[in-house]
Amino acid sequence: MYNPSAISSEIRSLVHSWEPRLNALPQEIYTQRHNNQDRNIKQILGHLVDSASNNTHRIVHLQYQPSPLIFPNYATFGNNDRWIAIQNYYGEDWNTLIGIWKYSMLHLCHVIEHVNLEKLKNQWTAGPDEVITLEEMIIDFPVHMKLHLDEIEELIQGPDGK
Repeated sequence: MYNPSAISSEIRSLVHSWEPRLNALPQEIYTQRHNNQDRNIKQILGHLVDSASNNTHRIVHLQYQPSPLIFPNYATFGNNDRWIAIQNYYGEDWNTLIGIWKYSMLHLCHVIEHVNLEKLKNQWTAGPDEVITLEEMIIDFPVHMKLHLDEIEELIQGPDGK
């Protein structure tokens, strides 16, 4: 069942548990270790900023635009890597990036908590043969967030798991 308070609470909990961990990381860990997509921790965190931003825009649009909404899917065809490169998350100040990540997530929580429940079945056309409801998109966000935080965890632990 759709529960915006629980979803927001989960996102906030992740932010509050991860923020001090991210702040404590040595530069060599967040810049030099890369995942299988060749992203370092700064770039993964930047991708999460982009995810929060894009999802905030989708949530807003899905509440007043005709459904199904045709809204660009920034992740299609590797465009999310273009977003990461164009915004130069690799060169962003680490403390600034953590702050942007934290506050974009907290703002997304605020937006989720104020969604018009009558609009939850409005649809977004995410790609060919891919339609997602506003409700599904919101429910999926913490799953997506945890997927990338797990990637960061793996990079923190390093190849030998330490």
